[in-house]
This record gives sequence, structure tokens and C-alpha cells, in this order.
Amino acid sequence: MHPKLRQDIERKINSSLTDEDFALFLDFLKPVYFSKKETVLEVDHFCSTIYYIEKGLLISYLTDEKGEKHAVQFAFENHWISDLYSFFSHQPSIISIEALEDTTALAISQENFELAMQKLPQFERFFRILIQNAYIHSQQRIAKTFTDDAEQRYKDLIGTNPDFLQRVPQYLIASFLGLNRNH
Repeated sequence: MHPKLRQDIERKINSSLTDEDFALFLDFLKPVYFSKKETVLEVDHFCSTIYYIEKGLLISYLTDEKGEKHAVQFAFENHWISDLYSFFSHQPSIISIEALEDTTALAISQENFELAMQKLPQFERFFRILIQNAYIHSQQRIAKTFTDDAEQRYKDLIGTNPDFLQRVPQYLIASFLGLNRNH
């Protein structure tokens, strides 16, 4: 059950999980479903959940004063998504999350997240590594916005994520790459 999730965890922690520990971790997760265009999280609401995408696609984005979306993250299959700022600081969310496709996911609530961290040290390690990697990726993305031209950022994105072209609207790809209509 959930072999890709287990493989991802074992790869990140560089260790095998016992069936018992993985089953215990799964007990902390709840299956959820989102229809295409369904709002998962609204700005100014509190984010109390982290999602693991089994099938489908979610986007997190900021909305500017003109109502335009600015893509922050895309979560394809086997990726995690949340507003970590809100989740950890207990402050209202600064982003929205929406389903770009019908999506099935596993959700871990804040309460279950804390319990899993207490009971399962290898999952505390996994989430620490996951959050570190997210921070590193964020820093790299910011740096590339300033150091690489638009064409190079596009090539890098498509090279590492070929699904983008088939699954994400062009205007959201442009937004994610930091391109405005003047580029």
C-alpha cells in the first residue's frame, strides 16, 4: 500500500522502514479528494494540513492587488504541498492552494504531524529533510530569477519537469518563471 510514498521516504532518510512503522505512519494520514478548480486553502485562513499527492496536480499561488495569480509551487504526483509559513507559525495563510486537476492525496493534520514526529523518529528525519530540500529549492529558484534569463529558466523547468507543458496552462508557467506580460 502506497509504495511510492514509502520509496520516497526511504530514499530521503537513506534507510529502510519496517512494515510496522510505515503502517503506523499511514494511520496518521487521511485520504482526501479534490475536484479540478476546487480551492484547497484560501488566503487568510489557517493552514493546518500538509498534502502528499498520489494522483493529480495542485498549485499554490499568491494573488496580487489586480487579482492576478502568481504561481509559487506545483505539486504533481509524489510531491508534498502546504503553506508551511501558516502551518508552523499558526498565522493566516499568505497563499492559496487549488486543484488544477482532479486530485487524490493523503493529508496529515497538524495534530497528527506532531504525534508522528514524537512517535516515529525516522519520520521526523524525513520531514526535516523534506523541509530543508524545499528551502534549498526556494533559494535556488529565487537566485535563478535574478541570474538566468527567461529562456534558460524555461529550459531548466521543462528539462526537469516535462509534464509541465501538458498539464499546466502557459500563463501559470510564465507566472512561475517570474515572467510578466512584457517579456
